This record gives sequence, C-alpha cells and structure tokens, in this order.
Amino acid sequence: MNAVDDLKTMKIRSVLATDCGSTTTKAILIELRGDEYRLVVRGEAPTTVEAPFEDVTRGVLNAVMEVEELAGRKLLDGERIITPQGSEKEGVDIYVSTSSAGGGLQMMVTGVVKSMTGESAERAALGAGAIVMDIIASNDGRLPHEKIRRIRDLRPDMILLSGGIDGGTTTHVVELAEIVAAADPRARLGTGYQMPVIYAGNKEARELIEERLGEKTALTATENIRPTMERENLMPARQAIHDLFMEHVMAHAPGYKNLMSWTPIPVMPTPGAVGSIIHTIARREEIQVIGVDIGGATTDVFSVFQEVFNRTVSANLGMSYSVSNVLAEAGLKNVMRWVPFGMDEAEVRNRVKNKMIRPTTIPHSLQELIIEQGLAREALRLAFEQHKALAVGLKGVQQERTISDTFEQSASGETLINLMELNLLVGSGGALSHAPRRVQAAMMMLDAFVPEGVTELAVDSIFMMPQLGVLAEVDNESGKKAATDVFVKDCMIRLGTAVAPVGTGKEGGRCMKVRVELPGGSVEEFELPFGAIRKVPLEVGERAEVLVEPAGSFNVGAGKGKALRRTLKGGVVGLIFDARGRPFNLPEDAQRRIEKLCEWAQAMELYPKDPRTLA
Repeated sequence: MNAVDDLKTMKIRSVLATDCGSTTTKAILIELRGDEYRLVVRGEAPTTVEAPFEDVTRGVLNAVMEVEELAGRKLLDGERIITPQGSEKEGVDIYVSTSSAGGGLQMMVTGVVKSMTGESAERAALGAGAIVMDIIASNDGRLPHEKIRRIRDLRPDMILLSGGIDGGTTTHVVELAEIVAAADPRARLGTGYQMPVIYAGNKEARELIEERLGEKTALTATENIRPTMERENLMPARQAIHDLFMEHVMAHAPGYKNLMSWTPIPVMPTPGAVGSIIHTIARREEIQVIGVDIGGATTDVFSVFQEVFNRTVSANLGMSYSVSNVLAEAGLKNVMRWVPFGMDEAEVRNRVKNKMIRPTTIPHSLQELIIEQGLAREALRLAFEQHKALAVGLKGVQQERTISDTFEQSASGETLINLMELNLLVGSGGALSHAPRRVQAAMMMLDAFVPEGVTELAVDSIFMMPQLGVLAEVDNESGKKAATDVFVKDCMIRLGTAVAPVGTGKEGGRCMKVRVELPGGSVEEFELPFGAIRKVPLEVGERAEVLVEPAGSFNVGAGKGKALRRTLKGGVVGLIFDARGRPFNLPEDAQRRIEKLCEWAQAMELYPKDPRTLA
C-alpha cells in the first residue's frame, strides 16, 4: 500500500497547514478534540521566496517554529516536518500547503469567440486560482502581429488554448495555435524550461495542435471546455492547470521542490484553495454562497449559485498597492459619498497617494479609517459588478423564445447571481477581517453587495481559508471534516443576519413591521420606516423567531406585501433590519446624505463618536 492509499484510510488526528503569501507565510495547527476538529494555534513569518534567501522553505520553517513554541509540541526534526504523529506532543498526521508567493499563477487564455469559448477558458483559469492577464480571441479586433507581441510582452506562467466545439471547424483554433507558436513565449520564472500550454479545444484538432506546438512548448491536451454550445466542461482543464502549476511553475520557484516533498498532496494556488472551501461549504450546507477576499493588490470574488462555482479576480482593485486604481475607477464622488463629513478633494487624493506609496500603513485616526472604509466599499462594489458580468449562463446558446422576448435582450448570458436566493455572504482580507468593530465589516458588505431578503453575514477571523481549502481537497473523509469543522467553528465569525426588503418608497413612509421573539421569551416589536436601519442584539449561537410584514410594494422573499416568518441566526452584530431600499441609493444632496450617513452610523453604533465632529 502506497502513501496515498494510506492517506485515504488514515484517521487524521492533527494537521499542520501553511499558506505562503506574497509577503507573509501563515501556519496553523488543527487537532481532533473529542469528536470535532479545532484550531489550536497560528504562527506567521515573512515569506522568503525573494533575495537574499530565495528559498520559500525558510519562511515555512520559521512559521512552523512559532507554532511549535506556542503549542508546546515538537513538529520539526532539523529541517523536516515530523509525520505521522508520534505522540500528543510530537509530529502531525498530515502537512498541507498553498502558495501565492512570487505573484501567484499568471495565465493567458485563448478562444475562437471571445464571448463564448474565450469566457469559458477565462472561467476555467480563474476557478483554478489564476490571474488572467489577457484573452486572445480570433474576433478580438487585434492583428496577428499585435497578438504575438502581447504574448511576448506579458510572459505568463502558462497558456490555456481553447476554441471550437467537438466535431466543428478546426481552422480558427489552429490559427490561434500558430500565433502562440510564432510568439515562442518565454516563461516568467526562468528560461530553462518550455512554456506549459494546455489544449482544451475541439478534439478533432488535437493532431494539428501537436504539429504546431508539440516541439516548441510543454503541451498537454485535455477534454474540451466547451464540447457543445449548450455545455461547459471546466473541471478537466482546471485539474490540468493545477498539475502543471506544480510540475512547471512551482518546480522552478526557489525552494518549492523541497516544499513539495514534505506534503503528500499538491501545493495549491492560494485563490484556488479559498474557492475550494467556499465550494465545499456550499455543497455541505446546500446553500448559495458569495465570498470575497479584499487584498492589497487584488479583490477576489467567489460564488456558488445553482451548484455552479465562479471566481473572478479584480487585479486592479486593492487597498494598498492598487488603492489609486480604486479611486480612479470609482471616481472621487463615489468614494466621498460614504464619508459623513465634508472634506477637501485635494486632501482625499493626497491621503490615497500616501497609502499607495506606503502600502503597509494602517489608519491612525477615525477620519482616516472612515475614508479607507469608503474606498473599501467601492473596491468591493466594483469587483462584485465585474463578478456578476462573468458569472453568467452560457452565451451563444439557441433558446426557445416567446414573441415578448423579441423586444428584450438575449436571455442567454444572464448573470447567475440572484441576491434574493443568497444564503451566506463571507468577507475576508484586512479591510473586513481587521475592521476595529465587527459592525463596520457588516455595513461595508451590506453597502457594497446590497443583499436582498434574508442573508447571513460572516467574516474570516484570521484569513485561514486557503489552508482549509487545500485540506478540503485531501482524499480523506476525516481531512474534509477537519476543514469544514474548523471553517464553521474557528475561521468564520458569524456577524448575524440581515433582512433587507426589495423595493423603494418615500423617505419615512411605511416599509416593514417586525416582531422578534428572542431567547428567554422576550419580544421586540417595531415598525421600520423607509430609509432607516436598525439592529437587534442576538448572540452567536442564539436563534430568534422573526415575523416580517412588508408594506404592499416591498418584498422580503415571500412576494410583494407578503409576510415572512423565519428562524434567524445571531452573531457578534446581531440581527440587522435594513429598510434603506433595494436598489439602494444615497441622497444626492450633500447635506442630506451626511445626515443619513450619521443617522445610520448612530443606529448601528459604527463609531465611538458622531463623525460630524471630524470635519
């Protein structure tokens, strides 16, 4: 029996997991306590993939040493992680890791038609944890020499070549292969190996693709990502991306061969691992989930709707290195609409530029915090808009239509995101996970994502979703249980549940009547007018019976004007009743807008003092 077979049947008692980020390597220790798995300790150290160390294992060992010290458990024998577990104070049963060090996985994808096979290829790459640098398509309007120059200039880690349905024409996809061959691309991490290319297009063209790319690139063929117009088949391409990421990209990054020898399963790209845990939770709970990770340079959005997983990377929207891009893309007016006091435009721009050139700084005053959280709202909103545009049904599919459809846009290609069906919204990244007050994270997500009906809100406590995601991929039932146990009990901090009726009305007019039956028998009843927001304390683990009776033009999930009775879960914020309207619009008048922002801040206890005093 080999090590992989042993792993399948092993009863896992302890797990050591690391995530090698671009700046920090994080390590966590998980143990079986009774019949459930819990997080024991967490350690971190600077990532060491660049000079002067140029060996990623240095940072891993340093982070593991911190875990050793905090847990009082011997995990290292020299420079080797002790596996399997010997005693309660020595070793672990399994070690797993993820990585985005060295800039993560950067890919280019191709497709015959940009809005069809091009987008399918993009979804396959994004779902595997890649940053998609560009889409080369036969109909993208660029001349062949421009496409060749683009491939040479970008120097991706890998190219996904797709196009055509099985049995269809081969001409266009072969032309794309000839463009890749003419570009003769050099890999980003060194010139000593060939560029990995995955062919996932029309199976009839495989031999022709082999003739053009077989000698010039490290070519791998897999199943067509779009075998018919009506069907997408992304998993084989995603698996091939993972395998080649390990075999080519990671193998040539400093110290990764050593790291790979320590773990029985492949090192996953960090975003792919985050997507894995969100997908796992959605399947286990049978719910619709949106997750977001707002970082310094990028904002990743993940969703699972109708069992379809989607991920997008907004590579220019982040809170440190890319913060100027957020201001440029959103516009100063949109950022300032979240700030409940007047402020000079030049001063705001200067603060944003200072953050960009000093990316590791954190807000030192309440005024700076409010501006930064306004920027975070816009980064989240813009990233979510991009996600909705990509998380769509298949385009180019012929559908049966009625005469009324003739006057509407095509039903194909509509977004899969239905906010009324959304059950859980999970946020992570510094702006959300480390907000001084948890209610601030809840309000940022409400304002940016504008969920409808009844939605549970949560944040990742210390960003351990990547480690749990790779653990969820282990072919072992106790490993999957460990990932979900720790995600639910230690990783995810439940903020509470939001109730937001869909509809708009007159300021101060009727919106909803609420009755909350709290644990212990007490009851709260109130009417919430349109334009108001209110929270009701309900602790983590507690539940309340809630009856919401919306006014005639409002819908909380049961239909317009129809009452909804639900058992709602509490959290560190509690229950939030949001009667600000869907769609949500802030007042145009500056003075009125500031008054409303301050009113909502007071109702939600967002800040320690009235923000108007900060002007």
